[in-house]
Amino acid sequence: MTAKSKQVMLLWLEGFLEACSLHRVVILCHRSRKLLLRTGQCFLLNGLIFLGSLGVFKWFVNPALQWILPDPCVPVTSQDFCSYNGSYAFLRGGLLQLFYVFWFYPLYMLSFILSNIWYNDIAKYGFEAIGKSDLSSAETFRQCEVPASVNMTNAERPSGLGGVMIGIGEQVYSMLLLTFFFMEVYVVGVIPYIGKILSFLLLSWMYAYYCYEYKWNFLEIPLEERLEFFESNWAFFAGFGSPCVLAIFFLSPLVSGALMAILFPLFVLTATGSRCEKSIVAPRRTWKCEGLLRLPIFYVANTLSMLALSIFRLESLQHEKTG
Repeated sequence: MTAKSKQVMLLWLEGFLEACSLHRVVILCHRSRKLLLRTGQCFLLNGLIFLGSLGVFKWFVNPALQWILPDPCVPVTSQDFCSYNGSYAFLRGGLLQLFYVFWFYPLYMLSFILSNIWYNDIAKYGFEAIGKSDLSSAETFRQCEVPASVNMTNAERPSGLGGVMIGIGEQVYSMLLLTFFFMEVYVVGVIPYIGKILSFLLLSWMYAYYCYEYKWNFLEIPLEERLEFFESNWAFFAGFGSPCVLAIFFLSPLVSGALMAILFPLFVLTATGSRCEKSIVAPRRTWKCEGLLRLPIFYVANTLSMLALSIFRLESLQHEKTG
């Protein structure tokens, strides 16, 4: 058990250090002007505008409203003034809510939509930048190599419309799987005593999977093999996702959302430059994980996803029969 624990800790540490290899971001942005532009747009929207708006609101707008419309019943002798202060507090609370409804929440939705579009572009440009030159040097980062067995697996996928439909089906199932997994994170978080720890661990795995999924999509690696590789190397990916979660875990939802929108593309590019997927179709007892069993991280989410798809399929068949 001591040896196993040491192996898990070393793999976790390796994943953590892999995520912190942010020098890859600088190298990739230097090699791709498109990547630099898209990353800059992401920082401008989420950092300067969104996070900056939150800072202005916290340090300037809110104190100004506190001064203009003070809290009720400050130490004064006049009871009439105390009643006026109650009205001021109500008015101030209404103005604060207007800021959220008409500025922060719409800005959050705009940031969420544009960032998800830009993340795909950032991953694509980063993947293209890796292939532009020899990146096998230790001074840059480890070259991403696709094993021949992956290409053989992809060759088995039907071409034309059949292959497109399979790809769409995998994407839909992946979205459904991660949606249920995200719900699982929040349900686990309310468990007394250990909920926060489990929530942190599950969030680490979720963000790690999100970061690597972009590259695996470009490599056209089948979903089943991604999940097997991810669950077989669970210690590494728990470490890789930890810096993402540490940056946002103790912050408010809006602040954590803005900060994650800034940091997430950096971790996506770090994952793009990683080479851990070299053994994605190799036996599970490889890549420094010999002796570590596959951990069914997505078991609950997978079960719920299959149940939802079976219900949808059953309803479709019943609709066809009645039609």
